[in-house]
Amino acid sequence: MSDSKPNVLLISTDHWPAHLLNIAGFNGISTPTLDELSRCGTRFTNTFSECPVCIPARRTLQTGLTPRSHGDRMYREKLEMPDVPTMAQCFRDGGYQAQAVGKLHIFPQRNRIGFDDVILDEEGRSMYGVTDDYEIFLGDNGHPGAQFAHGMSNNDYVHRPWHLDEKLHPTNWATEQMSRVIKRRDPTRPGFWFCSYRHPHPPLVPLRDYLDMYRNREIAPPVHGSWSKDLDALPYALQAGVSRGRKYTEAEVLDIQRAFFALCTHIDHQIRALLGVLREEGILDNTIICFTSDHGDMLGNHDMWAKRTLFNPSVKVPMILVGPRGSDRVQGGAQDDRLVGWADIMPTLLDLCGLDIPDTVEGLSMVGDRKRAYFYSEVADDDHASRMVTDGEFKLIYYPVGNYTMLFDLKNDPDEMENLAGQERHQEVQSGLEARLMGELYGGDESWVAEGKLVGVSAKPFVRAGDRTLSAQRGSHWPPAPTVDIPQIEWNPTANN
Repeated sequence: MSDSKPNVLLISTDHWPAHLLNIAGFNGISTPTLDELSRCGTRFTNTFSECPVCIPARRTLQTGLTPRSHGDRMYREKLEMPDVPTMAQCFRDGGYQAQAVGKLHIFPQRNRIGFDDVILDEEGRSMYGVTDDYEIFLGDNGHPGAQFAHGMSNNDYVHRPWHLDEKLHPTNWATEQMSRVIKRRDPTRPGFWFCSYRHPHPPLVPLRDYLDMYRNREIAPPVHGSWSKDLDALPYALQAGVSRGRKYTEAEVLDIQRAFFALCTHIDHQIRALLGVLREEGILDNTIICFTSDHGDMLGNHDMWAKRTLFNPSVKVPMILVGPRGSDRVQGGAQDDRLVGWADIMPTLLDLCGLDIPDTVEGLSMVGDRKRAYFYSEVADDDHASRMVTDGEFKLIYYPVGNYTMLFDLKNDPDEMENLAGQERHQEVQSGLEARLMGELYGGDESWVAEGKLVGVSAKPFVRAGDRTLSAQRGSHWPPAPTVDIPQIEWNPTANN
C-alpha cells in the first residue's frame, strides 16, 4: 500500500519574492496558510533562483541541473528538454504515480517530461498551435478564447479585477484540477503531485474580493538604494531596468502592490483547499509538502519591476518544506539559512522518499549534511547580462557591459541599499567573491577576464523606445490564434524596444 512511502505535493508559483510572507516579517501581506506550513516544517531563508527567468528556472526544477548544464540562461522557448532523467520520471521509476497541473513552460508544450499526465495551463501561448487545458475549460464553460478579454498583459503591471466568474479564475481552476487528481489517485501507489500556479505573474487580475482586502491596508512603499538615483552612472542593464520603473506614480505603485498581494493571498487560500483534500482523503500526515517559486519580482524596489535582475526581490525565493508527521529529517517550526536553489528540490524530494538520485543531478539535498559555500546565479548572454555570487553574508553582482560591480552586506543591508564595491574596508571580501565569480564563467563569459581581473566590455548608454507589443499582449483566442513564426522571446523589461 502507499503508506510504505510518503506522497509528495510540490506547489510552485511564478514571481513570488521570498520576503512576501507574513512569517518572514512582511506585515503588509496576508499569508496565513504558508505561515502555518512554515510552523509545521522548515523555511529555508537563503533560497535563490539559479536564473530568475521562467523557462531556465523550470528546466532547473525538473532536471536538477544548473543553466550551465541544461543550456538556457536567457528564455529559449523552443529549446527542448535535455536528455537526462527528470524529477517526474525518477518518481515513476520508483513506483510513484506522477501528475502535474498548471504551468510547465517547456517545449514542446505537450511533452509530459516523465509525468503520467499533465493538465496544462500555458498562459495563452498559442503561437505553437497548442490549445491548453485551461483554454479548453473556458470554452466548455461558455467563454471560448476569453481569458485575456480583461485587456491586461502577461508582462506589464496595468491591472484590474478579474473579468469572469470566480470559479473560472486560473488559480481556482488549478486547485480544482489538482484536487481531482488527488481524489482519483491509485490508492495502492504513492503519489507525486506537482501543482504549478501561474500567478502572481502578471496579468494582474485578482478577484475583486481579494483586491478589496487590501484597499485599506497600509502598504510600505518600495525601497530605493542610494546607488539607483543617478541613472547615468549605472551600467547599461541597470539603466534599462530603472528607466522603465519610473513611469509609475507613487500612488500607482502602491495600487500595483495591492493587486499583486491580492493574487498571492488568493493562492494562499487555495492551498488551504488542497490541504483539506489531503486531510479528508486521510493522507495528509503521510504527504511531504514543498512550496516555492521560480523567481521573485522587483515590485518597484530600486525603480525596477519583474525579474531578470539579481537583486533579492527578483532572485531570492520562498522555500517551505514540510515532512510527513513524525519525520526526524524535516524539523518543525525551523529556519535553515544554508544556501539553496531550485536545483536542490529534485534531490531533496527523492532523498526524503528513499529514491535514487541520478548522477546527472547537480543540486544538493536540503536535508542532507552537504552544504555549499557559495551560490552562483546568472541572467542573459547579451548586453543585459549580469552574474551574481553570494556566500550568504555578502553578495557580489557583476555587469560586464561597463565593467560594473556591486557588493552588498546582506546581513546588515538586506534591502541592498548601499553599494560597497570599491571600498577599501571590503576589498578582501570583494576580491574573494570576484574570484568565485570568475571561476564560474563559461560560454563566452571568459572574455570578460584579463590577467586575472574582471574587465568586461565597453560601456554603452541605454535609450528607451516605445513598446508597440504592450509587453507581449495577448488577444482573443476564439477562433484559435494561428501558428505563427514571430519573435516570442518573453518581453524583457530591460529591452530597448
